[in-house]
Amino acid sequence: MHEFTVEEKKRFRILVIIVSISGFSQGMLLPLISVIFEQDGISATLNGLSATGLYIGTLLISPFMEPPLRKFGYKPIIIIGGLLVIVSLMLFPLWKSVAFWFVLRLLIGIGDHALHFSTQTWITSFSPQHRLGRNIAIYGLSFGIGFAVGPLFVQLVEIFEGLPFIISSILCLCAWVLVFFIKNEKPEVFTDSASLSGTWKRFGAALAVAWIAFIPPFSYGFLESSLNAIYPVYGLRNALEIKDLSFILAAFSIGGVVSQLPLGVLSDRIGRRKVLILVLACGALTFGVASMFETSALVVGSLFFIAGIFVGSTFSLGISYMTDLTPKELLPTGNLLCGIFFSLGSLSGPFLGGLFIQLFDGLSFLVLIALLLGSLSFLIFISNPQKAGKLL
Repeated sequence: MHEFTVEEKKRFRILVIIVSISGFSQGMLLPLISVIFEQDGISATLNGLSATGLYIGTLLISPFMEPPLRKFGYKPIIIIGGLLVIVSLMLFPLWKSVAFWFVLRLLIGIGDHALHFSTQTWITSFSPQHRLGRNIAIYGLSFGIGFAVGPLFVQLVEIFEGLPFIISSILCLCAWVLVFFIKNEKPEVFTDSASLSGTWKRFGAALAVAWIAFIPPFSYGFLESSLNAIYPVYGLRNALEIKDLSFILAAFSIGGVVSQLPLGVLSDRIGRRKVLILVLACGALTFGVASMFETSALVVGSLFFIAGIFVGSTFSLGISYMTDLTPKELLPTGNLLCGIFFSLGSLSGPFLGGLFIQLFDGLSFLVLIALLLGSLSFLIFISNPQKAGKLL
C-alpha cells in the first residue's frame, strides 16, 4: 500500500493549516459584518444580500478555475487566492460602506474558492485510496476548527471595529507564507482538459453520475451561511446578546469538529448514503426542538452543539460520496462541483433567511432550517445511484 512520502506529509500539513486559517476568516467574517450592519440599522434582507457577495464571487470564478489549475499547477492558484483574501481583509477598516464591503466579500469569495479548490483537489489527488476518507475528514476537521474559532473573535468589535479584520489578515498572511515551502504539482492531463468546452463537458458527465452527492455540500452551505449571517440578526431581535451569539455559533461548529472523524469512519463501514440520510434527519429534528427554546441561550447553544454533531460533517461526507460515485478522471471536476453547490447553498441561505424573518415574523427562523434538512434527507432516501460511476 502506498503511504505518504516525507514531502507529501509536509505538503499535507501545510495545506491543512491553510484551510484552517481560511475557515477562521470565513467563520469570523459572516457574523461580524452581520452584527456591524444590524447595529447600524441596516435591514435584514439587505444584510443577507450583502453576505451573498462571498458566494457570488465563488460562482463567478468557478467555470474558469479548472483550465488554469491544469496549466499552472496547484501552488500558483493557492498563492493568488491567498493574496486576494489577505489584501481584501486589510481593506475592510478603510471605508465602511455596504457597496464597498460587498465588493470586498466578492473578492474574498474568489480568493477563498481558489484556495479550497486547489487544496481539496491536491489532497484527493495524492492521497492513497485506503486513506482518502480519513484525509478528507482531516481536511474538513481543520476547516471546521478554524470556522468554530472565528465567531469568538466577533467580540473584538467592541474594542475597535477594525480589529477583527486586522487580526484575520495577519493570520492569513502567516499561513500564506507556508505555501512557498512546498513544491508545485499539476493534475494528471486528460484529453480536452485545458479548454473551457472540456470543462463544461466534464461538468455534465460528473453531474450525470454523482448529482446526489452534491446535495450535502449544498445543505451545509445553506446552513453555514444562514446561521452565521442571519441567525445573529434574528438572535439580536430575540434579546440574545452578541456574547451569547458568538458562543452559540461556535457550539455548532465545535459539534461538527467532534463528529467529523467518527462519522467519516462510520461512512467507510456502513456507506455514505445511510450516514447522510441519518444525520440530515437528526439535524432537522434537533433544529425543530431548538425553535421551541430560542429565548434560552444555554438550551439553544446545547442544541446547536448536538445539531453540529449531526450535520457539521455534511460537506466532507459529500466529497467522500462524490469520490465513491465519480470516475478518477472526473475527480477535479467533482471537487469543483462540490464547491459550486456549497456556494449555491451559501448564496441562497442569507437571502432566503433574511426574507424569511421579514415575511414570517412570528415563526422561528430555525423552522426554515429544520424543513430544509428534512426535505434533503428524504430526497437522498428516495434516490439510490449506486455504482453510477460505471455509466461512463
